[in-house]
Amino acid sequence: MAKKERGTLRIIGGAWRGRRLSISDAREVRPTSDRVRETLFNWLMPFISGAHCLDLYAGTGALGLESLSRGAQRCDFVEHDHPTAQLLSKSIDVLGCGENASVVHGDALDFLAQYSGSGWDVVFLDPPFGDGRPQAAFEAVAGGDVLNPGGFVYIEHSAHEAIQVGPDWNLWRQKRAGDVVFGLYKKELAENRT
Repeated sequence: MAKKERGTLRIIGGAWRGRRLSISDAREVRPTSDRVRETLFNWLMPFISGAHCLDLYAGTGALGLESLSRGAQRCDFVEHDHPTAQLLSKSIDVLGCGENASVVHGDALDFLAQYSGSGWDVVFLDPPFGDGRPQAAFEAVAGGDVLNPGGFVYIEHSAHEAIQVGPDWNLWRQKRAGDVVFGLYKKELAENRT
């Protein structure tokens, strides 16, 4: 029986545009499509240069690697599946961006619960669909001190799931691609509240 080949991920913009990287064939790994990434990074274009990003539920690292390719200063990746995390570390080595990236092998919500330090400008949330993880992930980010003032939370979820946000959060942009809804949320700054 032939061994199953790994798939590839294509960086679609920035310094590494067109580069292809090997990705995990793990069942839960669902890379963000090229079309969705293109739309997301068009939205983030004015904000991504120099940004500090967190790719939670990183999987292939598609979102974080794309952000680094497009000028983010740093991206931290969190992935619970050990072989997937190892392959992501190899991708970072191949791209030569190890000084600007770190991979944490562990649970995303545990990572947030134990986190202390300076925050991120963009947090990417693309958890597995269908079991409440998108909502739990958003609540963990929203309830913590992980986002810098003026920062964004990106979340991808099934069209069959609704994300509930607090009154101090604004939906900045949102689209649907097939069964996937993706959007950017921004917390309203205290001085802007009435």
